[in-house]
Amino acid sequence: MSQRSIEIMDTTLRDGEQTSGISFSASEKLTIAQLLIEELKVDRIEVASARVSEGEFDAVKNIIDWATENGYADRVEILTFVDQGKSIQWMKDTGAKVQNLLTKGSLNHLTYQLKKTPEQHFEDIRDTFTQAQEQGITNNIYLEDWSNGMRNSPEYVYQFLDFLTTQPVKRVLLPDTLGVLIPSETYQHLTALRKKYPNLHFDFHAHNDYDLGVANVIESIKAGVNGLHLTMNGMGERAGNAPLASVVAVINDYLPDVSINVKESALYKVSKLVETFSGFKIPANKPVVGDNVFTQTAGIHADGDNKHNLYFNDLMPERFGRKRKYALGKTSGKANIEKNLQELGLKLSAEDIKKVTQRIIKLGDKKEVVTQHDLPYIISDVLDSKSYKEAVKIKSYALNHAKGLKPSATVAIQIEDEVIEQHAQGDGQYDAFMNALSKVYTQKNKTLPQLIDYAVRIPPGSNSDALCETIITWKIEEKEFVTRGLHSDQTVSAIKATEKMLNIIEL
Repeated sequence: MSQRSIEIMDTTLRDGEQTSGISFSASEKLTIAQLLIEELKVDRIEVASARVSEGEFDAVKNIIDWATENGYADRVEILTFVDQGKSIQWMKDTGAKVQNLLTKGSLNHLTYQLKKTPEQHFEDIRDTFTQAQEQGITNNIYLEDWSNGMRNSPEYVYQFLDFLTTQPVKRVLLPDTLGVLIPSETYQHLTALRKKYPNLHFDFHAHNDYDLGVANVIESIKAGVNGLHLTMNGMGERAGNAPLASVVAVINDYLPDVSINVKESALYKVSKLVETFSGFKIPANKPVVGDNVFTQTAGIHADGDNKHNLYFNDLMPERFGRKRKYALGKTSGKANIEKNLQELGLKLSAEDIKKVTQRIIKLGDKKEVVTQHDLPYIISDVLDSKSYKEAVKIKSYALNHAKGLKPSATVAIQIEDEVIEQHAQGDGQYDAFMNALSKVYTQKNKTLPQLIDYAVRIPPGSNSDALCETIITWKIEEKEFVTRGLHSDQTVSAIKATEKMLNIIEL
């Protein structure tokens, strides 16, 4: 079967940055651009709007310099405006080579926002295209509010496209700007355009206001579009854009006649980096990239997986550089416990597994979170086992924070039978504690894991003396694990979580 190739354009750095409260620094933009093109292998990236700010200019120039040096200049795109050549000059100054010109795709927008006739608007566009050509800039064009244009003024859309067939335009970009389309409508409109304009290159740009972004994208592919606009983690204003990871998975699994260049195995890594840079948290149940989507919670599911992978589908976590997990909590069964024990290399008798399972169920009833790395402690407690004793103890610590001085910490750590004391300063009390701890481990020729995430939770509605839970994610080599600490003092709860980490790496 011959495959039809579709271009994937990622607009995380332009449309995705329009997510409320999100702003990437110039260095973050460059790093994400590099990952999108070189790691994820997307075909094109839209990185900014022209003339927004001095910082945006610097960010674009950095990206263009890198792209030009590596032969990617024609894959980096800028949103531009019909503004008597000001955007074109801005592009020339940055060195950018591809413009995505924003124009009016509905008569409503044209009449009430620009207050111009179609002929006047087309003449302005013609002038902009001519100026771009003179500067060696490729022309793509957005028909803003195109979806409402097809609903309410289709004759204007056809008039516009007739005009574009006479122009030096490479791609026509069709956005569902307000996220109003339903899948059947998407297919209907795009099929009509494909039939009438077989030689135009059409991109579809979906928004997710009704949670139909992915469904609309799939219908656009069936209708014959040439390219798609997507964002990492579904970032974008309002409800966001169609998410790249979900679309890639659906294309690869359900559209065998379509080929894309995106590298599936890099999706999760790039997704998490974008989450870190943006502060835009990925929902735990977000398909493909969410924390929980490859976690089986019910014991019956773990049992079925043990017997014949009965609860697997084609979305195998390994495709995305991930692993399946089996949650521990009140719905855990013996099979969940066994799966986690296998991961840790621990073996228990059937009777002991039963006791441990009962303890985990009780903890789950209290809404306490249990992780795989809590298991040795639970086993030790339930079975009174000496084999899981703590190998590392934080014997004592002193934390100091005085105005005008850097915070400092003195710690005494017992590793087996040896107590080692160290002192250090840091940017905060916990940072000082970790710096002192690092000195201890350097003295012992040991390496501490990298701290990659630190979160504090306080029960809603609690007062100032409530317990707070500190959840720390660590990484050692390529493996990540989580530890938790609970205390009324936030720093102490973090230290408790750290003590758990020290014992886990010893085990």
